[in-house]
Amino acid sequence: MDESRKRQGTRASSGKAETGASRSAGAQQERIDPARLPERMRALDSHWRLVDGHHLEREFELPDFRRALELTRSIGELAEERDHHPEIVLSYGKVDVRIWTHKAGGLTEKDFDLAAGIDRLPTAA
Repeated sequence: MDESRKRQGTRASSGKAETGASRSAGAQQERIDPARLPERMRALDSHWRLVDGHHLEREFELPDFRRALELTRSIGELAEERDHHPEIVLSYGKVDVRIWTHKAGGLTEKDFDLAAGIDRLPTAA
């Protein structure tokens, strides 16, 4: 990093300049202390499971393929809006979702925010 970038309050990351606002968003990319995971789990729908302290997992059961596909699309749209993409497995009447932050090697605030957003989707109820 060159000295002019340091003085301007920006830094290079993956070839992009980061401002102070994007650095604060970076805090959402830091792995959550394992001691805080139970507290964060209480804020989610009880159907979410914490697996090995590494990722969140939830299975949705729906009446048919069409409804499962609608939920998958809704989750996909939300994921695009948040620029955070879960693993989604679609089958007849069932959608399995797994969330974690690959870069952090585990769970971050961004993962819990996405899970809470999925909980609020009308098709997830």
